[in-house]
Amino acid sequence: MKIAIGADHAGFEEKESIKPTLDALGIEYVDMGTTSIESVDYPDYARKVAEAVASGEVDQGLLMCGSGTGMAISANKVKGVRAAVAWSEDIARLARQHNNANVLALPARFASKGEMANIVKAFFTTDFEGGRHAPRVDKISQIERDDLC
Repeated sequence: MKIAIGADHAGFEEKESIKPTLDALGIEYVDMGTTSIESVDYPDYARKVAEAVASGEVDQGLLMCGSGTGMAISANKVKGVRAAVAWSEDIARLARQHNNANVLALPARFASKGEMANIVKAFFTTDFEGGRHAPRVDKISQIERDDLC
């Protein structure tokens, strides 16, 4: 599996701290920035990661900002992206199992580095269940029609 990772200034340190977890899981990653704690605009990094996922350049994405929300909202503007904010392992698993989320957004200011490592493990080791959830995910794609976006 290959993923794109990105963060704003609020998530920079956490982005850097999660890299050993990704290495331990055998997940290859492309770091799309930011490269410091200097203030930046989170939509720029969310877009880079989301476009890499949507284009198939990478399989999935990981974003980090203060709450995770701004990154998820921004990433979800890209057709084909289903970004979910997860603050627990259970939420991360359900986002994958039921929603086939392909981008994880983490709240750097509201989860410890240890909690984030466990959330990342849960998200990237969980598969989409399909079945009764597949038609629902298909309906999400229908909302993304070009005439509505």
